[in-house]
Amino acid sequence: MATSSRVVIIGAGIVGANVADELTSRGWTDITVVDQGPLHLAGGSTSHAPGLVFQSNASKALSLFARYTVEKLQSLKKDGESCFNQVGGLEVATTPARLEELKRKHGFATSWGIETRLISTDECLNVYPHLNKDLVLGGLHIPSDGLALAARAVQLLIERTSKAGVRYLGSTPVTGISQMDGRVTGVVTPNGAIPADIVISCAGFWGVEVGAMAGVTIPLLPMAHQYVKTTAVPAQNGRNALPNGASLPILRYQDQDIYYREHGDRYGIGYYGHRPIPVDAASLGQTPKHVTEENMPSRLKFTPKDFEPAWKLSQELLPALQKSTVAEGFNGILSFTPDGGPLVGQSPTVDGFFVAEAVWVTHSAGVARALAEVLTTGKSQVDLTGCELSRFDQVQLTPAYVKETSQQDFVEVYDILHPFQPRDSPRDLRIGPFHERQRELGAYFLETSGWERPEWYEANAELLSHLPAKWRPVERDAWSARYYSPIAAAEAWKTRTTAAMYDLTPQRCLEVTGPGAVNLLMRLTTGEVSRNPGTVTYALLLDVNGGIRSDLVIARLGKDTFQVGANGAMDFAYLSREARVQTTKTPAQFVQVRDITGSTCCLGLWGPRARNVVMAASTDDFTGASLPYMHAMKATIAGIPVTAINVSYVGEQGWEIHTTAEYGRRLWDALWQAGQPYGLIAAGRSAFYALRLESGIRLWGVDMTTEHDPYEAGLDFALRESGQGYVGQEALKSRSTKTATRRLRCLTVDDGRSMVLGKEPVFAGGQSVGYITSAAFGYTVGKPIAFAYLSTKVSEGDTVEIEYFGRRIRATVMHDSAYKPHSDRPRARRGDSKL
Repeated sequence: MATSSRVVIIGAGIVGANVADELTSRGWTDITVVDQGPLHLAGGSTSHAPGLVFQSNASKALSLFARYTVEKLQSLKKDGESCFNQVGGLEVATTPARLEELKRKHGFATSWGIETRLISTDECLNVYPHLNKDLVLGGLHIPSDGLALAARAVQLLIERTSKAGVRYLGSTPVTGISQMDGRVTGVVTPNGAIPADIVISCAGFWGVEVGAMAGVTIPLLPMAHQYVKTTAVPAQNGRNALPNGASLPILRYQDQDIYYREHGDRYGIGYYGHRPIPVDAASLGQTPKHVTEENMPSRLKFTPKDFEPAWKLSQELLPALQKSTVAEGFNGILSFTPDGGPLVGQSPTVDGFFVAEAVWVTHSAGVARALAEVLTTGKSQVDLTGCELSRFDQVQLTPAYVKETSQQDFVEVYDILHPFQPRDSPRDLRIGPFHERQRELGAYFLETSGWERPEWYEANAELLSHLPAKWRPVERDAWSARYYSPIAAAEAWKTRTTAAMYDLTPQRCLEVTGPGAVNLLMRLTTGEVSRNPGTVTYALLLDVNGGIRSDLVIARLGKDTFQVGANGAMDFAYLSREARVQTTKTPAQFVQVRDITGSTCCLGLWGPRARNVVMAASTDDFTGASLPYMHAMKATIAGIPVTAINVSYVGEQGWEIHTTAEYGRRLWDALWQAGQPYGLIAAGRSAFYALRLESGIRLWGVDMTTEHDPYEAGLDFALRESGQGYVGQEALKSRSTKTATRRLRCLTVDDGRSMVLGKEPVFAGGQSVGYITSAAFGYTVGKPIAFAYLSTKVSEGDTVEIEYFGRRIRATVMHDSAYKPHSDRPRARRGDSKL
């Protein structure tokens, strides 16, 4: 990466000012920050933010961003006063379901290294005396949470970075972003152009308009969110300094979508329970030169009727409010995205155009640090998978999708959401050619990235009566039983004993072609892809520091043609960008990357009788002699041209069978008919997930991320030892399995029945030593199994404990996998984040 670059940051709010500060602290000096509003109060979301910083989150990245934000705000001081009031945080439960959810959140916090306490009703009242004891069942107390003084922090950051050479231009709207040859060259303002090598949009809810200037779609929807201040509350008289002093913890009443903070002797109340109110930022007009707390673009007129339910509920939870009224209110604009995560990183199509959008004050400094690390070192220490701008597929970037799903995100912001819970809408957005046949078999569908994926098939329910005793599933607790059926046990049994077909169509399928294809893949991946056509290579994509950014299955189908099984839109964006760079730099090494997922389909056919099935439908030779493990060949099945790849994700012999979409239904019918004499069934993702995990196969984005290297993940076998160098190779030279301080291990639950689902903390010797990455019931081994990163001081055979909803579950550490396939059943070592 460059030691310094000409940088223009658009937006002087809490995000933009933090990005400037993080860059200057790393030695970058040529930085200009422009904002359409005045610098003393720019008028964006920062200007009206109530400043609540809650760190506990199901997302590890968001929790770590919030934790760093707390640390940084505490360090920002002037006249001895910091920009953070660490009053703590309290989330209360008024329903049994929420009380259980708080136990789960306590587990998340423990996994991410944030101290929290589950407390009783009486303890809640000790922490927060104004609560109605008759409503509160318990709570989660986070001592390190508190209130950010966001506007003050921005001013201190501007002061500090200005001394470091950052130039700030207030009341200067950006009217265009100049480009040349697919790269930004600067920004255009009414006062002239500002040249830049890097443009960073920190424009908040104006991000959509800024992105449009660069020709980049920003999947963000501005939404109005209600906030009020009460009149003086008699019980608060004399408690706090006026006007904004606070001493009680910030309070969340998530059962009713409400939060609270003190403003001296008044209360501030925020409400998410009202109807979604989307806003068109372009309609707000120019920011006035004289912004005040009452007059700013991000502060819309209050709609009292929307707040009526919240006021009644607030007076019930906090009876002290019954002696006050709502004094003032406004509808403040915030940014929402289709999946609730921020938008961070470089545009997949315009080089040098970066964003840090949909970032709330809570995560502001953490996101800024991550982006600065990417720009200065090539890698964020916190994995950005769930935040990357390029994580969305094209259909998820359409205005209709963004509007519908972002409004859902607003409605669900405080809801209790199951980790497997699908969207209610839109559904049937992306369906493969097998869909009709799957519906006929009673498929139960869940949704990911718009794809409908069968979890199990009701047609297989009758198999439950034939299950051998050792395969019978155990009864689950209510939480782990959601989006689950015991039918998955029958489908796993048939996969291990006969044969099963799995729909792999949603798996990302890329085509890499051209005379530079070999060079591109050798340079970017850890695999030896230069072998003869027909070979298949499992390989990793690493970042510059050796972290795992993805894993791929690469089939060389011709001299200059590769089919790549990838993990998602980010892989496509990365490979495409590198292909453009290579082609521009060395035209003789031209290479093109195409996403062919939507025009293809794929069936995974696996099991001891899989060869019988395919040979009954094809005249081609599918034996190991003609199609060995990790090889591919062109073949025909029932007259249909297919590409067969001998690879398995479930620990049983078989193939990925690919064809183009128009042949999909005929392929399904041909294999189905040929397989009936051999007991062939269709099986869903629930069985697949369990079989891959008990076979030791890692799932990218869950079991391995940029925070892990191949030695820690147990994937060092995928590193080539000689030949052309690859990205990340240099960083791995000093590492090995012996130097790794942690390792992904398999755990089996001792009681044979207690389920966990992922992200739960793991304890050894009474100390938290890691967390669960993924988990399932291992039908073959007859007990729940899980993966977790544990210190190498924890040995195979040791006993650990997993905390699940506040209960400790004993488990035993295995080396790598719970199931050892027979010698003639090759073990694949790859999972797919979409399967």
